[in-house]
Amino acid sequence: MSLQRCEWAGDDPLMQAYHDQEWGVPLHDDRRLFEMLCLEGAQAGLSWRTILHKREHYRAAFDGFDAARIASYDEAKIAQLLQNPGIVRNRLKIRAFIQNARAFLDVQEDFGSFDAYIWQFVDGQPVINHWRSLDELPAETPQSRAMSQALKSRGFAFVGPVVCYAFMQACGLVNDHVVSCFRWDSVHR
Repeated sequence: MSLQRCEWAGDDPLMQAYHDQEWGVPLHDDRRLFEMLCLEGAQAGLSWRTILHKREHYRAAFDGFDAARIASYDEAKIAQLLQNPGIVRNRLKIRAFIQNARAFLDVQEDFGSFDAYIWQFVDGQPVINHWRSLDELPAETPQSRAMSQALKSRGFAFVGPVVCYAFMQACGLVNDHVVSCFRWDSVHR
């Protein structure tokens, strides 16, 4: 008997591993939170499957998502990244990574950590939803709209409310596994 998963994991082994091991698990590591915020922004207009299959290329191209290094990227580095076939070669999204790295460092300085800042949008605890079907999942919520507005006011880019909600789902700020999924109960324990 196979495991019951959220339908979006499909039959792609990489998507299934991501679903089973990462998606919805509360994340509190600043570097990984920064990575996920960047990658969710990179996904805008594309599928998560596309970005997930390029994630290792992104990690290599963007110095392991070291925000301090990314914040110092110049036009020559942008030109180099635009030639990298392993990532989505979109100038605006690449510039957003750099802009977001700078804003991320400012948040760390002001709040002590990005983790402390970002988890305030759910009062420090994951929101546990009880969806029976993927059709019930919202594209955005009041919390994701508040997060989007706050991030934009701090200089972040590619952080609309839909991107922020996808980030919240991915990083476990919300548990949006459907209740029939084998991960629903375990991710918030």
